[in-house]
Amino acid sequence: MTERIWAPWRLPYVKDASKDIEQECIFCTKPAQGEDEANLIVHRGERCFVILNLFPYTNGHLMVAPYEHVASLPEVEAQTIAEIMALAQRAMTILEEVYSPHGYNVGFNQGRVAGAGVEHHIHMHVVPRWGGDTNFMPVLADTRVMPQSLEQSYEALRGRFG
Repeated sequence: MTERIWAPWRLPYVKDASKDIEQECIFCTKPAQGEDEANLIVHRGERCFVILNLFPYTNGHLMVAPYEHVASLPEVEAQTIAEIMALAQRAMTILEEVYSPHGYNVGFNQGRVAGAGVEHHIHMHVVPRWGGDTNFMPVLADTRVMPQSLEQSYEALRGRFG
């Protein structure tokens, strides 16, 4: 008999994965709506913003994105790159205070073949990691076990950027 682990929260991700990414860019539409809590935007800077990943690898998985719609790192202005890096540093400091992770994955996935879910708007992932946070669930069941809801993560992180 086959065991099943139900993960209904993944259905929107699966459905969105089949959409044409160019129809709606979340990194353009979410900040424009001005509903930061509903859209999980934890901080707005001058050129960039910090948003929780709606389909996180771990709790506290943040993304730093420019407001400007640019597809590749070489297209991004130097001042914007500087702000992305400064916000990534700040994000890591805050994640350290809130979650005390053992390490981080930080970087860009540029292009679909490199793993970019949104390939036409550059963004940096800041993913806190803990020893043992990867287990059999993602490998065997394509399911991540998240001990904290996105709403709880938002409450823990919002307002801490100062």
